[in-house]
Amino acid sequence: MPEQSRSVTFKNVSKVWPEGVKAVDGVSLEVAAGSFVALVGASGSGKSTLLKMVNRLIAPSAGQVLVGGESVDAGPAPDLRRRIGYVFQNVGLFPHMRVGENVAIGLRLAGEKDNAGRVAELLDLVELSPEIAARMPDALSGGQRQRVGVARALATGPGILLMDEPFGALDPVTRDGLGKAIRALHDRMGLTTILVTHDMAEALLLADRVLVMEKGRIVADATPRELLAGKGGPAADALVAVPREQAHRLAELEK
Repeated sequence: MPEQSRSVTFKNVSKVWPEGVKAVDGVSLEVAAGSFVALVGASGSGKSTLLKMVNRLIAPSAGQVLVGGESVDAGPAPDLRRRIGYVFQNVGLFPHMRVGENVAIGLRLAGEKDNAGRVAELLDLVELSPEIAARMPDALSGGQRQRVGVARALATGPGILLMDEPFGALDPVTRDGLGKAIRALHDRMGLTTILVTHDMAEALLLADRVLVMEKGRIVADATPRELLAGKGGPAADALVAVPREQAHRLAELEK
């Protein structure tokens, strides 16, 4: 059974790399349980670094990260990660293992041996045929591989789903379809979802709340409607201007 969704809280979190570069600079915010939040910003703004602090892939230099009100350092990292699904751009499927084995790896690590039925359920959840379980990852399209990555992330029934540029390598049609599927899964399973993306249009269409990062800080925190109304500040306005201008140009072409 899926775990109940949990809040994610950052308390004055910073990350300074050994060479002195400050990737995250004093971020404090709470992501409410059950919400879908997009973290947007230019490359190097700190968004992926912030995300990876949730499942302890990166340790903060200062401050504290909490999941459900409890510090992420309160127990072993593997236990924490079983409660947090993680999907990233390059998928990271093991090329020597069949799709079903890739999906079930978290279940095996948790001690569940008879998992063929669960794998079939998970593939169905991400709109893939159960027969795909017998294939090798290199026999799948990019979109199919990313769906397998989502199935793997959801295998242990996490309450939180972290996604780091998960659609970046996909063509626009596949990207749009997978984005809609992820949003539907979020609603159906009652997840707390944090999506890192550099695509403001994607953030506006998928998320309930958009956080804009610039130079390691959160410079805007608003709903999509508020951002479109110009209430997010200069950095957010610059990001919103790109899809808005594209929409206007397309409208002109249709006249």
